[in-house]
Amino acid sequence: MKFYNREKELANLKNIEKLSNQSSNMTVIVGRRRIGKTKLVKEAYPNHVYLFVSKKDEALLCEEFVGIIQSSLDIKILGEFKKFSILFEYIMQLAQMRSFTLIIDEFQEFLFINSTLYSDMQNIWDQYKDKTKMNLVLSGSIYSLMKRIFEDKKEPLFGRANNKINLKPFSVITLKEILSQNNSNFTNADLLSFYILTGGVAKYVEIFVDRGAFTLDTQLDLIFDEYSLFLEEGKNLLIEEFGKEYTTYFSILSLISSSKTSRSEIESVLGKNIGGYLDRLENEYTIIKKIKPIFAKEGSRTVKYEIIDNFFNFWFRFIYKYKSAIEIENYEYVKEIVKRDFSVYSGRFLEKYFKEKLILSNEFSNIGSYWEKGNLNEIDIIAINDDKKKMLLCEVKMNPKKIDIKVLKEKAKKIVEKYQNYNLEYTGYSIEDM
Repeated sequence: MKFYNREKELANLKNIEKLSNQSSNMTVIVGRRRIGKTKLVKEAYPNHVYLFVSKKDEALLCEEFVGIIQSSLDIKILGEFKKFSILFEYIMQLAQMRSFTLIIDEFQEFLFINSTLYSDMQNIWDQYKDKTKMNLVLSGSIYSLMKRIFEDKKEPLFGRANNKINLKPFSVITLKEILSQNNSNFTNADLLSFYILTGGVAKYVEIFVDRGAFTLDTQLDLIFDEYSLFLEEGKNLLIEEFGKEYTTYFSILSLISSSKTSRSEIESVLGKNIGGYLDRLENEYTIIKKIKPIFAKEGSRTVKYEIIDNFFNFWFRFIYKYKSAIEIENYEYVKEIVKRDFSVYSGRFLEKYFKEKLILSNEFSNIGSYWEKGNLNEIDIIAINDDKKKMLLCEVKMNPKKIDIKVLKEKAKKIVEKYQNYNLEYTGYSIEDM
């Protein structure tokens, strides 16, 4: 699959490269695995030194790195390096004589190889950065660890990065472009399942495109296959984040994906206090986020939770939940459950799709959902432009025939009373409007 989008990120990285010709720059790139961090930096910097930090002995890692550096920079390195800190200082000395880009991928893995390394790197960086021309790019996919390394004041590399890029999934506009270029006959149902199952994650998009999986049936055949990457994906990507308490985190995420979205609902099932877990899932791991009614006051306890990543939501709802059937390779059983429930399941993602489109329009100062106590008078989307005193109230339904603007206006009575000086517009979105 060709390289799509990322124009802003590429322009930013190119500009950083220019600045590093004057003095060294450190850039941190974070984002979940499969999001396309490595592909992005390699696209931005065709000529680079690329070092991947795998979990192995430090001396062996240095031996591997020396070979890569020699080949990439066309130089001969004499002597042995047993410690990466010594090798890093040697690389910084090279950058006194020539400007080049050094990419260190999965940078957080050094924590498990030599925990003192970051302190050594900090000292070396501070000593050489103003007299060298190094474009240093540090990439990592375990968000909690990367955040700790660079944002915790107690850590040696705190405040050292000049730039930070948090790489996001492809936007709904880019997904539509990719689908139209690779399958011109796609339907809106195809676009919705493509959006839900890939979540805009670059690797998943690439797999679907390369395998020609453009309909729900072909996508499910690809996911529920004994050689599928997707079946173990949630476990493989998140266990390392969560550590030994992963079963509790997985249980919480499974319940959220099954529409148990309030803390009280989750606690009633698990029978334990989960406040700390929810806080870490939101703030440390950034896997869930709080959802409050759009006009809720700052201290409001009217809170729901949702999983940010579309694919993780699907994985916990249909793969983790039915792991017993997956383990005995009864994929047809799970596929039939997905097909049975998909029209209901996909409704909230249709709503999310239109929220993302409205955000990308840059027409509004605030976008969210609305509900009153007891989940009464729910309104799927409210988009506000406070400057122009304009408010858009939207009902989202899979079937356009089920949209009832009279009911929507009835739900909005309290809003009308409160915002009398705003111009209110009522509309409905369905799958036909994608």
